[in-house]
Amino acid sequence: MDADVPGTVLKRERTRDAVLELIESRSPGDAIPSERALCALLGVSRPTVRAAVDELVAAGLLVREHGRGMFVAPAKITQELVAGDRALGVPQAAGAWSSRLLEFTTLQAGARVGRKLRMSPAAEIVYVARLRLVDGAPMAIEHLHIRAELVPGLSAQELESGDLYDHLRATHGVHVHEAVQAIEPTVVTRAEAGLLDVPELSPALLFERLTSDTTGRPVEYVHSLYRGDRYRIVSRLALGPAAEVAPDLEGHHPGIPPGDFAHGDAITSSTRGDIQAGG
Repeated sequence: MDADVPGTVLKRERTRDAVLELIESRSPGDAIPSERALCALLGVSRPTVRAAVDELVAAGLLVREHGRGMFVAPAKITQELVAGDRALGVPQAAGAWSSRLLEFTTLQAGARVGRKLRMSPAAEIVYVARLRLVDGAPMAIEHLHIRAELVPGLSAQELESGDLYDHLRATHGVHVHEAVQAIEPTVVTRAEAGLLDVPELSPALLFERLTSDTTGRPVEYVHSLYRGDRYRIVSRLALGPAAEVAPDLEGHHPGIPPGDFAHGDAITSSTRGDIQAGG
C-alpha cells in the first residue's frame, strides 16, 4: 500500500479495504495481524489503522479480545428480500435456530395492541417474549401478541420447539395466510443488550409484523429486535421479466422464525421510509 497517498480520509479508506481483504481471506475465528503489524505491513500510521479497525469492529466484521488480539467475527446471518409474484421469496439462513422463553402470560390487549389486532382493549391476548438463538448464540428478542381466543391451551413447549405456525394450524386450527412487515434501524437498551450479549446502544434492526389468517382476521402482532452486528438484509430487485422458478421452501424469513410460512402462505413486506440506503 502506498504510504504517501494524500488525504487522511483516502488513507483510512484504503487501509480499511486492505484489512477487509485480510478478513475475507480468512475464516470466522481466525486471527488477523496486530495493529502494530498492520502499520508495518500497510505503511500507514497507528491512528489510521486504528480508525479503520474501529470501523470494521463496529460493522461486526472484526472482534477485539482483550489480551488476545483481533479475530474475524462470526459470519452474519444474511436474509434476502426477493421481488416477484410473492413479495418475499424464502431466503436461506445458516445455523441451527432455537428459542428460549423469557415470559409467557395472558393479559388485556390494551389500546395499541388492540388497534393492531382489531379487538377491544379489554380483550385478552397471550403475550410471549422469547430469545432467538443461532447455534446457541443470542440473535434476536421477539415479543408476540396473539389473540387468546384463538389459542386456548397454548403451551410453553409449542413456543420453544418446532414451528409456531405449524402448532397454530395443527393444534388450534389457525391457518395463517399473510404477514405485513416493516423494518427500521434502532439501538438496544441496557436490558436488551444484556440478553443479546452486545454493548448498550449497539445498532439493531426492529421488525414489526402483523399476521392474518385466511379470512383476513389479524391473528398475531410481533415486534422483534435483531442484532445489527450479526444480521443483514439483502434485496434482490426484478428489473425485467424472467423465467418462472419454483420457490425454495426452505429457510428463514427476516424477523420470522425458521419454518414459519414454509407451507406456501403469502408474505408481503413494507420497509419504512426512514431507512437510508446503506444504513
